[in-house]
Amino acid sequence: MRQVLIIGGGASGLMAAVSAARAGAKVTVLEQNKQAGKKLLATGNGRCNLTNRDQTLSCYRGSSPEFIQTALDAFGLSQTLEFFYSLGIVIRDRDGYLYPYSDQASSVVEVLRMEAERQRVKLALNTRVQKIRLEKEGFLAETPGWSYVGDALILAAGSCAAPETGSDGSGYSFARALGHKVIEPLPALVQLRTKDPAFPKLKGIRMEADVALYSEGTLLARDQGEVQFTEYGLSGIPVFQVSRYGVRALRQGKKVQVLLNLLPFLKEGEADAFWQERILAGACKSAGQLLVGLFPRKMADCLLKRAKISADQTAGTFTDRERKALVSACTAFEVEISAGNGFDRAQVCSGGVDTREVNPKTMESRKVQNLYFAGELLDVDGACGGYNLQWAWTSGRLAGIHAAGN
Repeated sequence: MRQVLIIGGGASGLMAAVSAARAGAKVTVLEQNKQAGKKLLATGNGRCNLTNRDQTLSCYRGSSPEFIQTALDAFGLSQTLEFFYSLGIVIRDRDGYLYPYSDQASSVVEVLRMEAERQRVKLALNTRVQKIRLEKEGFLAETPGWSYVGDALILAAGSCAAPETGSDGSGYSFARALGHKVIEPLPALVQLRTKDPAFPKLKGIRMEADVALYSEGTLLARDQGEVQFTEYGLSGIPVFQVSRYGVRALRQGKKVQVLLNLLPFLKEGEADAFWQERILAGACKSAGQLLVGLFPRKMADCLLKRAKISADQTAGTFTDRERKALVSACTAFEVEISAGNGFDRAQVCSGGVDTREVNPKTMESRKVQNLYFAGELLDVDGACGGYNLQWAWTSGRLAGIHAAGN
C-alpha cells in the first residue's frame, strides 16, 4: 500500500486525500490550521460557489492554456458534479453558478471531511511543515514534533492570498527546494488603486459599467457588471475579473489604465445621439439638472468637471465640443491605475509553480518522480464564478489518484 503525504488541507488537498484513499493509498494530510478547509468555508460569501456550467477556457488564466484544458478534459464539470453527488451534495443552479443546495460552504467541507474519515485518511491538524527532503525511502516532511514519510508527496499548500485563512506561500518554498521554477505570485481577483484625487468624493457609489483594462494602449481584459467606487479606487466583480492583468502589467513597469463606460446599456455609436436627444429635451435645464436621474449626484459633479462644464450652465447652450466632452466623460471615464491591493485583500494569486514542469494528465512533476501539485500552488487562476474551486477539484483529483499509483 502506497503512503501518500499531502501538504495542505484546503479544497484541493481534501479532494486529493479522498481520491488517493479511494484508490487504495494510505493517506496523511498535514494541515497547519486547527481545521481543514478554512478558506473553503469563506468562498461564495460562505455559500461555496462549487463550480460553473460555463467551462470556457478563457475563464481560466495561466501561462499554459493547453495545460489547463488537458486537465479539465481528464476531470471536468460532469465528473465534479458526480463526485459531490456521491457525497450527498445536491446542486443549486443560479444562472450557471453552482452551489450546494444548503447554500452553506460548511456542507461541502463536512462531506469531504466525512468521506476522508470513512476512507481512514489521517488528518494532522495544527501541523506546520518546516522542511521537506527527498530521501532513499521517499519524501520526508519535518514538523516541530514529528517527521512524516511518504512514497508520494502532493503539495497542495495554497498561495499567498487571504493569509488570514493560513495561506502563507510556504508551498512555493517547498517547490523551489525540490527543483521547480515558480512564476512570481501576484494578487488576483483584487481591488485596483488610483491616485486620482476625485475618488474620495466618489466613495460608496455603485454603478453598472463596462470595464476595459489597458496597458500602454493595448486592451488586456474587459468585463461588465456593478463597479464599486472606493476612496482609493475601484472594486466589484468586473474589476476583480480584470485585475490580475493590471497587477502583472504594473509589476512589469508598464502603465495601466481602466476605461469605464458608465452607460453600458447603449450600443456602440449610440451615445452621441442619446445625449443630443437628452439635451434637446432638457434644453432649459442646467447641466447639473440634466444629469439627475442618470447618475448619482457626486458622479454627475465629477463628470461635468471632467468635461469642463459648469453645473449651472444651461444645457441648451452646450457647444458640440462640450457635448462630445460629456459623451467621452461618461463612456470613457479614464482611471490611471497605480497599484492593486495586496495579498491580504486578494481572493487568489496569479503565478505559481511553472506548469511546463508538470504533467497535465497526472499533476506529477516532470522533474521529481512521485511529486505532485494541486490547487492554487500551480500557475493557474480562474475568474470569479466557481472556477478556482473547479481547478482545485480537477487538480486535486488527478494528483490524488495518480499519487496512489492509479
